[in-house]
Amino acid sequence: MTTIWSTALSLLEFILAFGALVFVHELGHFIAARSNKIEVEEFGFGYPPKIFKLFRAGGTDFTINWIPFGGFCRMKGGETGDITEVGSFAAANPWRRLATLLGGPITNLVLGMLLIAFLFTRVGAPDLTKVTITNIAPNSPAAEELMVGDIISQLNGQPVDSIDRLTQLVKPNLGSEITLSILRDEKPIDIKITPRQKSPEGEGAMGVAISNPVNKITYLQAIPMAFVSTMDQGYQLLMLPVRLISGQIAASDARMVSVKGIYDIFSQVQTIDEQATAVDPSVKGLTILNFLAMISIALGFTNLLPIPALDGGHILFLIPEILFKKRVKPELEGRVHFIGYVILMGLMVVMVINDIINPIILK
Repeated sequence: MTTIWSTALSLLEFILAFGALVFVHELGHFIAARSNKIEVEEFGFGYPPKIFKLFRAGGTDFTINWIPFGGFCRMKGGETGDITEVGSFAAANPWRRLATLLGGPITNLVLGMLLIAFLFTRVGAPDLTKVTITNIAPNSPAAEELMVGDIISQLNGQPVDSIDRLTQLVKPNLGSEITLSILRDEKPIDIKITPRQKSPEGEGAMGVAISNPVNKITYLQAIPMAFVSTMDQGYQLLMLPVRLISGQIAASDARMVSVKGIYDIFSQVQTIDEQATAVDPSVKGLTILNFLAMISIALGFTNLLPIPALDGGHILFLIPEILFKKRVKPELEGRVHFIGYVILMGLMVVMVINDIINPIILK
């Protein structure tokens, strides 16, 4: 009974959390539409069927619906409606429609970025210009001389300003004595060791594990770093097909997942978060928050892909109108998006079945 209750609670938390990300997406569309003088007939909390209308404001019905999974923004005339209907999405000029379409994805990206910035303020931000020792293997060249927490500043007089730089400097000196300049308790010390030519499995030439030291930062300082992290996630998404084709990553690591697969990951992240909290109560919820930030960013970038039925697909049809003042017929656009929607739903069914047969297990 405890297991059933725990699973039900985890599922409820996932529905609320993932639904909140979808709701934020639709809220972005709503705000952008209203800002661009496009009428919104209904803004729903959850998906139909409708339970009741909360209130009406600014020409919009705000409703509560039965399916508690996000929300929806129903604009006047729909996205491919009558282009002569005043106040409708279809009748708006292309730049206003573009801004409205971008509203949802951008809101997801901004939310993810703000969450990452908050995480940086809690756990600190890595100083990528410094290298610190986090672990030392017994009986290794470093075992007698170095200590956890030492910061390596130079190797044979050459500055060490990144992890990659340290690796580059060590390689040509395997089997030869080197001089490491380190900072220990902010005091400079020179140490001589000899990196091994052959190292035991799982150990490096010096026998140390290295990382970047972490510094406490303010929220304002965290924003630029969170922006870079957000853009990097988008870059990784774009490069995924290239790396898959070139064999840089395995097919299993590039697997698309359904909502069921996302829930499987979410439940495992919850377990990881509980384990981390048991060791350090101050990090409670941070692993889950990081996961939600990644999902929000993924929703933002995925919706920008030029795929019919997604926001990016609708944006694709705006390009001829913006560049050449030639509008694609709404009937043709509607048919393309309908076909795209059917294909996406079919793909989703396949992914759900795959996630049921072959559940995702975090490594």
